[in-house]
Amino acid sequence: MRPVLLLILGSISSFAQPFAAGIKVGAPLTDSLSPGSLGVSYTLAPETRHYLVGGTLELRVPRGFAVEFDALYRRQDYTGAGNVILSPVYYNTATTAGNWEFPLLLKYRFHFPVVRPYVDAGAAGDTLAGLKQTITETVPGFVTGSGVTTTNSPPELYQKATAGFVLGAGVDIHAIFLHISPEVRYTRWAAAQFNYGTFHSNQNQAEFPMGLTF
Repeated sequence: MRPVLLLILGSISSFAQPFAAGIKVGAPLTDSLSPGSLGVSYTLAPETRHYLVGGTLELRVPRGFAVEFDALYRRQDYTGAGNVILSPVYYNTATTAGNWEFPLLLKYRFHFPVVRPYVDAGAAGDTLAGLKQTITETVPGFVTGSGVTTTNSPPELYQKATAGFVLGAGVDIHAIFLHISPEVRYTRWAAAQFNYGTFHSNQNQAEFPMGLTF
């Protein structure tokens, strides 16, 4: 009778907790922007931010499978300096933007007692938020030729949103009530968000997110 009761209680517990929620923290393994120039006189350089952070939700289904949804945030800032060919105006630009990534993944965990390797695959959407560029224009030798303007649609912007496919692998470490899940993840984006001269977004992205779920 006792083994039967333990089996029933274990089944109830497993079905009562099909969802897991928590946070993801980590770092990009590749740069999201590549430095470049327009001709030889105007250069653009990314400001690297080595972090990503967000939330994660997981629906656990039988036979080791799960469906995971993440919302991951990172900065995507860059600066520019120079002048356009045949123009006396010298430009300094500072561009700031938040980047939100939304992967939806099918995950499979292999059956090991404490440390369970897993693989996942799926699709992701990516969008820019709070995009702003500050432009300082100077005409050398003319004090009155200086000015500052702002725009939400810089010429480097190709499109604010894109989509891609995702592949990943990691391990799920079960520590009492906490799951720790370091992972290496690869995303191939369908199109670049920034594209101006030789300055562009990288469509191949690798990152190291680590999940902490309950």
